[in-house]
Amino acid sequence: MRSMTGYGRGESDRHGVKISVEVNSVNRKQSDIVVNLPRELASLEPRVRLVVGERLARGRTNVVVAFDPKAQNSRTLALDRALARSYHDGMCALQKELGVTGEITIGMILQAPGVLKFAEDDSVPNEIWPALAEALDAALGELIKMRAKEGKHLAKDLIRRLKVLRQELKEIGKKHPALAERYRSALLERISKAGLELQPNDERLIKEVAFFADRSDVSEELTRLESHLAQFAHHLRKEEPVGRTLEFITQEISRELNTLGAKAGDAEISRHVVAGKAEVEKIREQIQNLE
Repeated sequence: MRSMTGYGRGESDRHGVKISVEVNSVNRKQSDIVVNLPRELASLEPRVRLVVGERLARGRTNVVVAFDPKAQNSRTLALDRALARSYHDGMCALQKELGVTGEITIGMILQAPGVLKFAEDDSVPNEIWPALAEALDAALGELIKMRAKEGKHLAKDLIRRLKVLRQELKEIGKKHPALAERYRSALLERISKAGLELQPNDERLIKEVAFFADRSDVSEELTRLESHLAQFAHHLRKEEPVGRTLEFITQEISRELNTLGAKAGDAEISRHVVAGKAEVEKIREQIQNLE
């Protein structure tokens, strides 16, 4: 189990080409990969995204690549002759239209945007990829180690909160069997205060108590809650990403607690339900950090 926050850095130096990669990630419900590459390596972005996506399931991941070419002076200049002619023709036409004079020099044309530029070498990205892949792998390795370390701390906190939640459910389980008897006693007391005479074995009283006992029975909810907690604890021990699964289980725990509180109709049980809900909210906040 890993958190979604971490940082890693990797370097590679192959055939005089130095490249470094920094990767950092923060919480995000889905996977969001942002890649910053030098212009010369822009075509490698899909490969970088694929590698990152295969190793990280969730979170916003930022990848920054720094590239030091082996020989800047080996790059050759390219002249866009068609664009140069277009600039020249446009300048001449504008001179004629405005009726102005002046010399149109080769220097003016060469300084026009896009006429003179470094030639693109499609082989550069493919040559650089092995070094980039090596640096990226090292950076992701460091990031994953950090996320795993943080994940262990989160797991310890979640295990502690599960214990608190189990204790609250244990108290509810102890008090639940006496609910019907407490309801019967309270009902008899209200009848007595109202000045009515009713025998303890009166059929109407027995039916009312039986109806209440059936309506307030939370044994199914307690059983399902124990099952959900066991599943939650089981997933905490897994190595693969479990964030989404734990989010779903937490929703089910919260739903069962709401149902239990509504059915029990008892002040003492409600107090334990409220305490349990407080722990569930803390659990919900923590698992937002999990991959």
